[in-house]
Amino acid sequence: MPLTMSWLPITADFRADLGDALRSPDPMDCLEKLASLAQHRLGYLETIQLDRALGRLTQQAVSGFATVRLAVLSSSTINHLLPAIRVAGLRRRLMIDVHTGAYGQYRQDLFDTNSYLHKFAPHFVLFSITARDTIAGVPLLATSDEVNETIARSIEELRLLWRKARETFKATIIQQTFLDISEPVFGSYDCLVAGAPTQVVKQLNDQLSRAAAQDNALILDIARISERDGINAWFDMGSWLHGKLEIAPEASVPFGEIVARIVAAQRGLSKKCLVFDLDNTLWGGVIGDDGLEGLVLGAGSAAGEAHIALQRYAKQLKERGIILAVCSKNDPAIAEAAFRDHPEMLLRRSDISAFLANWNDKAENLKAIASQLNIGLDSLVFVDDSPVERARIRQALPMVAVPELPRDIAHYVRCLADAGYFEAVAFTSEDRQRTQQYAANAEREAFLKASESMEEFLRGLQMSVVFGQFRAADLVRVTQLFNKTNQFNTTTRRYTSEEVANLTTAKETMTLQFRLLDKYGDNGLVSAMILQPDPKVPEVFEIDNWVMSCRVFGRQLEFEALNIAVEQARSRGIKAFRAAYIPTSKNGVISELYPSLGFSPTSETAPQNCTCWFLDLAEYATRPTHISRAGEAK
Repeated sequence: MPLTMSWLPITADFRADLGDALRSPDPMDCLEKLASLAQHRLGYLETIQLDRALGRLTQQAVSGFATVRLAVLSSSTINHLLPAIRVAGLRRRLMIDVHTGAYGQYRQDLFDTNSYLHKFAPHFVLFSITARDTIAGVPLLATSDEVNETIARSIEELRLLWRKARETFKATIIQQTFLDISEPVFGSYDCLVAGAPTQVVKQLNDQLSRAAAQDNALILDIARISERDGINAWFDMGSWLHGKLEIAPEASVPFGEIVARIVAAQRGLSKKCLVFDLDNTLWGGVIGDDGLEGLVLGAGSAAGEAHIALQRYAKQLKERGIILAVCSKNDPAIAEAAFRDHPEMLLRRSDISAFLANWNDKAENLKAIASQLNIGLDSLVFVDDSPVERARIRQALPMVAVPELPRDIAHYVRCLADAGYFEAVAFTSEDRQRTQQYAANAEREAFLKASESMEEFLRGLQMSVVFGQFRAADLVRVTQLFNKTNQFNTTTRRYTSEEVANLTTAKETMTLQFRLLDKYGDNGLVSAMILQPDPKVPEVFEIDNWVMSCRVFGRQLEFEALNIAVEQARSRGIKAFRAAYIPTSKNGVISELYPSLGFSPTSETAPQNCTCWFLDLAEYATRPTHISRAGEAK
């Protein structure tokens, strides 16, 4: 990641904009202005100034911003990193409260139940540990086996810390990889000496990644980034000797950005859809003027190869589950001809889930794309070579991510990759199938338009549901569903992978997952529900959370899911359900969910804006749906 954060636009006058925000008498208006300012390219000093301004606001001024508690446990000095973490969180409408313990006391803080860390109760625990102790434990003349034994002990100690943090706080674990700050001892021959410090760090990071995969810890890979940027951009020996800062102050801004990305991704805030302009973006030239044969695309020129590189990267993103769309001022038939007929075109029309080529305002087209795909505007990333169009979208739709593209097309791919819009914390079979699922959705939409009524449409889909308790094979997807779903999410409670896994063995808990199929294909695992017994009234179960993918809105799955939940509950002797709806800025679509399902409001004391509901299972009337039962998941 370039330390300049080059994908963000430059603010016209940072000092004036900051002053304007601070002069606002309304704390929420001030916060919104600070969040807008955070969307710009900021240096180290500007980040500190913005963080100080953020610190002046009271905790009451966070409506519409999610609060996250992050503990950073470190063996080096890290206080200079905290402003950048908070500002990068603000960029994603996250208020990140960061805790750090005393220098080098992370073990003591973690195991001492009276430490402030335990009172802080973090949602995330980031381990930022140096490799110095491990390197010191490996003699230069050590054999490969001796090196592996030492590294294995270091990794096992880390895994013990991960387990302790998980058990104590139910937190998501983030482990930072190790910087290689060692100087060569043998020169290039270092790579052939097992005990050379650079080789020890390499092996340490390799084993760390394998352990993280086994233990469901997330990786903050500063080792890879520092290799690309150059270690001198991330580590300064003077800063280490004077203050034990392993990460240089100049690298604090990108460091905070990466931390916030991972936190946001775990909270379901990564982008879902990459929207491209066409002319001079996916290809060189203007197809309406230059014709198919006049496009700059493919081998034969540097620009043509750069456009192909961008298409190749888009194709890779599609393969990992990112939706591709087109928003272009063009004649639709002419624009689609390039995808169909140009011999060098790597992307095909079938790769594009939403294709809007017309002469309408692009802001309106982006709204139409979000509506067609049934995703939020804040799920979109819009790539356009025109500075005018980029400025227009930022002004009209500030929730849409618009990277500030470099002048040279050769750097477009790097710009997109550096921006980290699509940060992932898992990669499931559902992700692999997402593009096909959206293509099937297009067929469903066409069928809907051809149907004379919604009743005819739903009946004609020939839907069926596979349901059952959470299974080990589906835990990653279930966790992802709870953490990424924002619209149909009754309480927006988030869960770590370990918490979800523990639910499968908790006899008193009832879990349900739902997979919806129809004549167009498998929509995938699209809904999940967690029900917990009331400690005072065991025969009453609380719907702790219920989520459903936006892909299946309006298809009666919520009715059939509750039918199934009621049947399962009755078989266990459960008499009633309690439920809460906690409104957020994104889940208003289900504000009437519980009354529509037959729940009655209660007068229970609840947090502000939260509504509580009750359902007597003896009085519940099964909702008629057009969904048959395909059986229980085994």
